[in-house]
Amino acid sequence: MDVLGSLRAVIKTDETSIDNNVFRLHYKATVILLIAFSLLVTSRQYFGDPISCIQTDDIPSSIINQYCWIHSTFTLPGAFNKSVGKQVPHPGIDKYVEGQDELKYHKYYQWVCFVLFFQAVLFYVPRYLWKTWEGGRLKMLVVDLDCSIIADDARKAKKRLIIDYFYNNMHNHNYYMARFVFCELLNFVNVIFQIFFVDKFLGGEFTTYGADVIRFTETDQEDRADPMVIVFPRITKCTFHKYGPSGDVQKHDALCVLPLNIVNEKIYVFLWFWFIFLSVLSGLCLFYRLMVIFLPKTRAMVLKWRARLAPKDYTDIVVRKSQIGDWFLLYLLGKNMEPIVYKEFITDLARKLEGKDTV
Repeated sequence: MDVLGSLRAVIKTDETSIDNNVFRLHYKATVILLIAFSLLVTSRQYFGDPISCIQTDDIPSSIINQYCWIHSTFTLPGAFNKSVGKQVPHPGIDKYVEGQDELKYHKYYQWVCFVLFFQAVLFYVPRYLWKTWEGGRLKMLVVDLDCSIIADDARKAKKRLIIDYFYNNMHNHNYYMARFVFCELLNFVNVIFQIFFVDKFLGGEFTTYGADVIRFTETDQEDRADPMVIVFPRITKCTFHKYGPSGDVQKHDALCVLPLNIVNEKIYVFLWFWFIFLSVLSGLCLFYRLMVIFLPKTRAMVLKWRARLAPKDYTDIVVRKSQIGDWFLLYLLGKNMEPIVYKEFITDLARKLEGKDTV
């Protein structure tokens, strides 16, 4: 909890809702998860040293550890399908024959904490843009109307101000909604980009990583290699060269234990499922947004549900005389106003648009 205590500022909820639940999954839930994972993989006091190498020569272990951490380690892909304890000592570890065996170098573990933090920043960018463009307009309009306990005179005065604002600024909110839709599209593009970005980062192993793990759990472990061990090997090899007493170059092989990969493999299994879930939800959200934009009946139905306490005739008047941007701002107001106050607002706004006096 000490490590994760710094996330309290991100978890803090906003007084005024200027987006939707899917949007919040991007800039709140995902950002919190990625920052938490970044903090975890840098907390050596909980998971020990990131690498520990063993070798039988007289080279100090600290030198080998630092060298192998900096210059990366490797495994042999052809050794993952061999019998552990009989043909090979560990998955991916075997005798290397130069010119015959393929080597797979693992450099990602030096960058995991930085990449996770960078991903968190990318997920927050659409929120930052929308919050900047929104400029506190909704908070200014709502004022104290999100609470039902308010003096009658004050409620009427504030309600009159919002009605006058809408009446004088009708058809001027399309750009306001366009920016929000752009940020929603940016959320979708970002999560798809993140899937391929992580896939590139992990050497082309991420796009099928979660599916491979599921298939592995459903089969006999002796029949196939564990995909988590292939992507995040716990034991790797490292080769260190130095001059000998006679000036010849000497080769020293070391086995390196990567205990942090036990954490990394779980993190990326979770992120695979989370990114798939988030991309599907974001795609559905964009489909809903297209329906709202191109089908006026959908807008009418959604606003009637939001203003379900108001008479339907008045809601129809407001929808008919509003453009898509006006509808969007009205919908956001409905999310932040107390239902009874919102009913009165829709009723009075409809009367105003019809040229009738409001209370």
